[in-house]
Amino acid sequence: MQDPVSTSPVMTTTTLVPFERKVVLSLAALYTFRMFGLFMLLPVLALYGTEYAHHSPFLLGLALGAYGFSQALLQIPFGVLSDRIGRKPLILAGLLIFVLGSVVAALADSVYGLILGRFLQGGGAISAVVMALLTDLTSDENRTKAMATIGASIGVSFSVAMTVGPLLAAWGGVGAIFWLTALLGLVGVYILLKLVPDVSHTRSPAREAVAVPGLLASTLKHPQLLRLNVGIFVLHFVLMSSFVVLPLMLENQLQIPRNYHGLIYFPLLAFAFVLMLPFVIIAEKRRKIKGVFLIAVGLLLAAELALTVVGDHFIAALLVLFVFFIAFNVLEATQPSMVSKIAPAGAKGTATGIYSTCQVLGVFSGGALGGWLLQEQGAQAVFLLNAILVLVWFAVAWSMTPPQFLASVLIPLRGQDHQVLADKLRAVDGVAEVVIVASENTAYLKVDQQRVNRKQLAAIVDGE
Repeated sequence: MQDPVSTSPVMTTTTLVPFERKVVLSLAALYTFRMFGLFMLLPVLALYGTEYAHHSPFLLGLALGAYGFSQALLQIPFGVLSDRIGRKPLILAGLLIFVLGSVVAALADSVYGLILGRFLQGGGAISAVVMALLTDLTSDENRTKAMATIGASIGVSFSVAMTVGPLLAAWGGVGAIFWLTALLGLVGVYILLKLVPDVSHTRSPAREAVAVPGLLASTLKHPQLLRLNVGIFVLHFVLMSSFVVLPLMLENQLQIPRNYHGLIYFPLLAFAFVLMLPFVIIAEKRRKIKGVFLIAVGLLLAAELALTVVGDHFIAALLVLFVFFIAFNVLEATQPSMVSKIAPAGAKGTATGIYSTCQVLGVFSGGALGGWLLQEQGAQAVFLLNAILVLVWFAVAWSMTPPQFLASVLIPLRGQDHQVLADKLRAVDGVAEVVIVASENTAYLKVDQQRVNRKQLAAIVDGE
C-alpha cells in the first residue's frame, strides 16, 4: 500500500488528508458501535438483573465486571499478536468473539450464563489493536487529533447509551440490549471489512503502537506512570461499583421509575461534558494539567462522600451525580494525555497497554467487589470504600511530578552512525529524549513542540 501522507520523517501535515479522515471516521464508528452496546448495560443491570435465576447483588456485580477480567487477560497479548499476523485479522476475530458473547448473554436465563456471556464479550480484546491500526495509518503529526476524535466518539456513545439503555430494557429486558449489542458488533465487522483500509505493512514501528514484552517490567516500575495506572484503576473501579448501586438508589430512594432513568442521565452527562471542556483547555493549552487533575480527583472524592449521606433528597442527589460526571469526564480525558506525555521515548505502546489493562482490571474489581459489598454491607459501604480509594489516589497523585508537554517523533535511520546521530539530536533545543532502536532502524524522540525546530531535525537526519 502506498504511504498516503508525506514521507518526511519529521515534517508532516497537520491537517487530516482524505485517506486519514476515512481511517479515523471508520475506526471511530467501529469503536462507537462496539462500546455503545457495552455502555447500555451499565445503568440497567442492577435493576433488571433480578429476572435471572440464581441472581444476587454479588453475582450481578460479577457479571457487570466479567467483561473487564477477560479484557485484562488478553488486551496486551492481542496487541503483540497483531504485530505478527496483522491488525485486521485480530480485530475481526475479536469482533466475532464479542458477537458470540453477546448472543450467549442474550440467551441466558441464569446469572451464570450472563457471566459467561460477559466474559466472552471481553475476550474480543481489540482496543489496543484498533489503536495500533490507527497508529499505522495516520501521520505522527495528526495522531493526537485522530485519537481525540475517537475519544470524543466514545464520550458521545457513553452519553447516548446511558439514555437508550433504560428505554430499551423497559421494552425488552436486558436480553434486548444484548441482541442489539450483537447486531452492532456485526455492523463493526462490516465497517472493518468494507470501510477500513487494508494494511500491507505497518508504517510505524511496534513500540509506538503496541506493548513490547521486553519493556513491560521497566515501564511497570516507572514511578510517574505507576501513579496514573493506580488512578485509572481507581476511576473505573469507582464507576462500576457506583453503578451497582446508583440505579437502585434512583428507583428506591428517589422514586424515579426505571424507564425514566435515561432522561435523568442524559442532561447530566451532556452538561457535564460541556463543563468539562474548559477544564481540559486549561489543562492542555495553559499547561496546568496537574492542577486540573487534582481538582477533578477532589471532586470525585466529594461526590462519593456525598453519596453516603444524600439519602432521598432529590435535588441534592442530582447535583452530586452532576459533580460525579464532571469529575469522571475530566479524569477520563486528561489521564491518557498524561500517559502519552510521560511515557519514555520508544515505550508509548507499552505504557498505553499497561494503562489500559489497569483500566479494565478496575472494571472487573469494581463490579465484583461493589456487588459483594452491596450484598453484605449495603449501599453506603460501597460509596465509603470508593471514597477511601479516591482519597488514596489523591495522596498518590499529590506527589506526582507535573508532566512535561512532550510529543513523540519517530525518525527512520538512513545508515548514519547511531551514537553520532543521537548526540546531534539531543543537542537540538526542545529535544528531551532520544532512543535509537537499531533492530527497527528507528530513532524515537520526545520533543517540546513549542520549542523544537523540525527543519533542524530534518537537516540532521538528511546529513546536512
